[in-house]
Amino acid sequence: MKRNFQAWFSTFRECIANYDYYCDFDKINKNVDLIKVELNILNTLIGSKNIEKDFENILEKYPEVLKCIPLLLAVRSNEIYVTDTERDYTFSFTRQNYSVADYKKFMRKTKLFDMLEHHIISNLIDYATGIETGLDSNARKNRGGHLMENLVEDFIKKAGFQRDSHYFKEMYIHDIQEKWDINLSAISNQGKMEKRFDFVIKTESQIFVIETNFYSSGGSKLNETSRSYKTLAQEVETIDGLTFIWITDGLGWQSAKNNLEETFDILKTLYNIKDLENGILDTLKHI
Repeated sequence: MKRNFQAWFSTFRECIANYDYYCDFDKINKNVDLIKVELNILNTLIGSKNIEKDFENILEKYPEVLKCIPLLLAVRSNEIYVTDTERDYTFSFTRQNYSVADYKKFMRKTKLFDMLEHHIISNLIDYATGIETGLDSNARKNRGGHLMENLVEDFIKKAGFQRDSHYFKEMYIHDIQEKWDINLSAISNQGKMEKRFDFVIKTESQIFVIETNFYSSGGSKLNETSRSYKTLAQEVETIDGLTFIWITDGLGWQSAKNNLEETFDILKTLYNIKDLENGILDTLKHI
């Protein structure tokens, strides 16, 4: 029975985010705990009437407090580069590489001293937790990719395939060739290109190479993705015993719908989440 693209596309999801998608509080709290002692030492500067002298005393007794400072500026680095009218600096926060006066200047010019002495915040641990939470939001894109992979893997398991026995994660072309003695030069540009597939399922008669993705927002990348997978599908067709499966979803495809439909017309194993729910992976054992 011929599939209808419009009907298939109408089942695409807006989002697949779970409760863990938005913030990884385990990681956030762990990162803050690593510098909790040093943050508490710096807490003594809050409301200080002579903050530069107090900072100097702290730095002399507890130089390890330096490692906290980048986070207070929402920087994920142990070094911070600064240029001013006098010179260029690359401040190290693992070991003091400039004079105390230079570090005091850094604290004053970045307004960290102002924030502390004017009591704009009341606790650096709470403040650092807030910054870590903000920085963690930048990792949502990566978590989104893993969400789709995890979802697909759950359906692979439900179909009865066992990891590292019937299915494998993140296999490169050369790994597939070596493991099952199959020639994949048609999809590797005669061995010049190395590609990694998200999943590989091996049955008695077929090797299924699987790519997964989910797009909640559009962009030019989607058109390129669709075109590249269309080409890959055509190349795979020339190899006996190999089948390419692409599992994608997300309303971001609305902006590249026409290109997706072109691939849909030639790739019979282009699936979405609804197909997975309907047990499409169960049929692989019979191909």
